[in-house]
Amino acid sequence: MRFAPAPRHAVLFAALAAAGVTHAQDAKQQPTKAKELQTVVVTGTRMADRTVAYSMAPIDVLTPKDLEQTGAPSLAQALRTLLPSFNFPQPSVTDGTDAIQPAQLRGLSPDETLVLINGKRQHTTAIVNVNGTLGRGSSPVDLNAIPMNAIARIEVLRDGAAAQYGSDAIAGVINIILKGGNHGGSVSGTLGQYSKHDNADGRTAQGGADGGFALGQKGWIYLSADYTHQDPTNLAGPDLRYPTNPTYGQVTFHYGIPLLKQKNAAINMQYDLTPQVQFYAFSVFNKRNVSAGGFFRSLSAYSASNPAAVAVYPAGYLPIENSSILDTSLVAGLRGTVLDGWHYDLSYNTGGNHWKLDTSNTFNYSLGAASPTGFYIGTLLNREDVLNADFNKGVDLSWLKNPLTVAWGLEHRKDSFTIKQGDAASYAGAGAQVFPGYQPLDAGTHSRHDNAAYLDLETDFNDQLSGGFAVRHENYSDFGSTTSWKFSGRYGFNDTVALRATASTGFRAPSLQQEWYSSTAINFVNVGNTLVPFTIRTFPVNNPAAVALGAQPLQPEKSHNYSIGLVFTPQSGLYATVDLYQISIDNRIILSGNLVGTAVQNYLTSVGIPFVSGGRFFTNAVSTRTRGVDVVGTYPVQLGDSSTLKFTGGLNYNKTTILSIAPNPPQLGLAGLTLPVIDRTNQGYITNSTPKDKVFLAADWSLGSWRVHGQATRYGTWTIYGSTPSGDQTYGAKVLLDASVSYLWNNWDFTVGANNLTNQYPDQNNAANNFGGILAYPNSSPFGFSGAYYYGTATFRW
Repeated sequence: MRFAPAPRHAVLFAALAAAGVTHAQDAKQQPTKAKELQTVVVTGTRMADRTVAYSMAPIDVLTPKDLEQTGAPSLAQALRTLLPSFNFPQPSVTDGTDAIQPAQLRGLSPDETLVLINGKRQHTTAIVNVNGTLGRGSSPVDLNAIPMNAIARIEVLRDGAAAQYGSDAIAGVINIILKGGNHGGSVSGTLGQYSKHDNADGRTAQGGADGGFALGQKGWIYLSADYTHQDPTNLAGPDLRYPTNPTYGQVTFHYGIPLLKQKNAAINMQYDLTPQVQFYAFSVFNKRNVSAGGFFRSLSAYSASNPAAVAVYPAGYLPIENSSILDTSLVAGLRGTVLDGWHYDLSYNTGGNHWKLDTSNTFNYSLGAASPTGFYIGTLLNREDVLNADFNKGVDLSWLKNPLTVAWGLEHRKDSFTIKQGDAASYAGAGAQVFPGYQPLDAGTHSRHDNAAYLDLETDFNDQLSGGFAVRHENYSDFGSTTSWKFSGRYGFNDTVALRATASTGFRAPSLQQEWYSSTAINFVNVGNTLVPFTIRTFPVNNPAAVALGAQPLQPEKSHNYSIGLVFTPQSGLYATVDLYQISIDNRIILSGNLVGTAVQNYLTSVGIPFVSGGRFFTNAVSTRTRGVDVVGTYPVQLGDSSTLKFTGGLNYNKTTILSIAPNPPQLGLAGLTLPVIDRTNQGYITNSTPKDKVFLAADWSLGSWRVHGQATRYGTWTIYGSTPSGDQTYGAKVLLDASVSYLWNNWDFTVGANNLTNQYPDQNNAANNFGGILAYPNSSPFGFSGAYYYGTATFRW
C-alpha cells in the first residue's frame, strides 16, 4: 500500500509532536502510566477498560469545556474548530441545504460518517442535498439537532467501522454521549454578533439550562434544553444584471446565513428495576424554523410574458423558502447481567426527521392573475426503527494471559421515507418560482427492512500486544446481503511508543432517499461558465424516464479501509499520534450531473413530462481512493500551583482520486444523447471542492480564576470546477484566529471572545462564478463567509 506524502508543514508539525485533539486530558501533573491519564472510551471497542491511548484505532474525545471554548453557536461549527479532519461549509441559496447543512469527515461524503447517540444509531435527515454544494446527493444526520448543553463528551472514531456498527461507518463514527446523573447542572446565556461587513449582521441570542435529578433511591433523570435565535447575514453584491430594472444597483439577493429560530431538548434517564436489571431511556428533540432566499426574480426577466406578475411585483421579487423542521428520537432499553456472566443490552430505537416547506413572496406564472404569492410545497419524512440485542462477556482461556472479550448481537431495522405533495397551485404548469411543489407522481411512502448479526472478539494478548476481529452480516430487503470484517492490532514497544493498525471492509447501503426521491426544481446550471436557470427533474432510479436516460438499480457502496499509526506517550505528559490511512470505495452513490439540452427536453416532453428542461438520477458510477494522514496530540505544562498551560493541535491531509467512472449506459445512446452522466463539475465535487489540508494550534492558559484561550487554524486551498477548465477557480489558503478570556467567580463563568478575530474572508469568486458580482464569495468555503463573530457568555453552574 502506498500513501501520498504529507505536505511539509505536516512533517514540521509531527516533529514538534505538538498537539492534537484528545481533549479529555487535564493540564495537571501527569501520572507515569499513559493508561492512567487517558479517558476510557466506548466507541470502536466492546472492552470495558479500553482507553484513548490504548485504542487500536485513532479516536478523539471532546469534552463540554472543549465545545464551550470554541464559542460556536452550533455543534457542527464547534466540531469544525476542534477536529482537523472535519469540514463544515455554510452554503447559501441552496434550497433545503440552507436549513440543514451537511458536514464531512476525512473528505468523504457526509452520509459516509455514522452518528451515534449513547452508542445507538441516529437517523438521517429527510432532505436530499441536490444542489451544487458539499454532500450533493446525500442525506446525512443533522448534527445541529443535538443540544450542546446535553453533551457529556463526544468520541470521534477516525476509522472504518461497518463491521462493528453497520452501514454508513466508512469515514468514521461520531458517538455523542449525553450527560447523566442525579445532580449538577447549569444555566447559560450567550449574545453574539457577526462583523458589519457588506451589511453582514447575524445577531445571535442563545439560552439554555440543564440539570440532573434523583428518581428515588434507584435512578436519575437528566434534562437539557436550549433556544437559539440567529438573524441572517447578507454578503450579496449589488444587482447589475438589468440596467432598466427599478432595482438596478441595489442589493436584491440574500446571500449568507439564513434567519433561524431553534428549540432543542434532551432527556437521559436510568432506573434500577432489580440489582441485575436496569431500565434506561433517552430522547432528543429539535424544532427549527429557517427562512432563506432564492434567486431574485428581476422585473426585466419576466415582464414581457407575465403581466400578472408585474402587477404584483412591479420591481421584481425575492422568493423566500420557509423550512419547518422537526427532528426527534427516542431510545428505551433494558441492560444487566445474567447468571453466567453475560452482559446484555436490549433496546428499541425510533426516530425521524420531518421537513415541511412553504414559500412566500413568489409566483406561479402558469396561473396568471390567479396565482397565489405563497405556496405549500410539500413535506419529506424519514423514519428509522431499530431493535437491538447485544451481548458481551470476558471469557477466560488457558492460552491467553487476559480474558477474551466476546461480543455478539442481532439487529432488526426498518426504514421509511415519505414524500407528501404540495398544494395544487404549487405544481400547476411550470410550478411555483424558486421551488415547484411536489406533485402527485412524486408522493408516496417507501420502506425496507434489514436484519443483521455480528461477532466481535478483542483481547490484550500480553502487556504489549492487543488484537481484535469483527465480522457483520446484513440482509436488506431491497438489494440483498453484504458481509464486512475488520482486523485491529496494537503493539507497545515500551511505555512511550506504540504501533497500531487496522484493516477492514465496509459498506453503505443506498438510502431510501437516494432510491426514491422525486422532485422538480429550478436550478442555475453553469453552462459555458454562465449560470443559466433550468427546470430540472430528479427521477427515482426505477422511473421509466430515468431508465431511458441511463439509470440502473442502486447497489451498496463497498469500501476497503487501511490505517497504520504511531502513539507517543512519554512521561512528560505529551500525548501525540500520527496515523496514515487509505479508504477505497467502489460503486460510490452519486447524483448524476444535470442532463440538460434540447435533446433531453424533447425526450422528456415526448414521454409526457412537459415544462422540464433537464433530468438527473442517482448512480453507482464512481470508484474512488482517499489517502491521508492525521497528526494530533496535547502537551500540558504545570507553571505553578495555580497556573497551567496546555497546547493542543492537529493536522489532517487527505487526497481523493477518482479511480474509475462507469461508461454511459447504452440507454443514453438509444435516446440519441452523448452527455456524461458524471460531468466535470461533479467530478470536482468529489476530488477538489474541499481543502486537502487543515492544521490548527491552540493554547489554554489558566491563572487562578482567569482562563485565556487562543487558536490559529489554517485552511488549505481548494478548487471548484466549471463546466470547462476556463471556469475552474482555486481559492487560497486562509488562517483564522479565535480567542477568548474567561473569569470564574463563585459558581459563575463569564466569557468574552471572538471567532475569526481578524475578520478573514475567502477569496472572492471570479467573473465566471460570481453571477454578475452578486454572489461574491464561494459557497464551498470551509469556514463560511460571514466574517468575524464576537460573543459573550454567562454561565451559572451547580
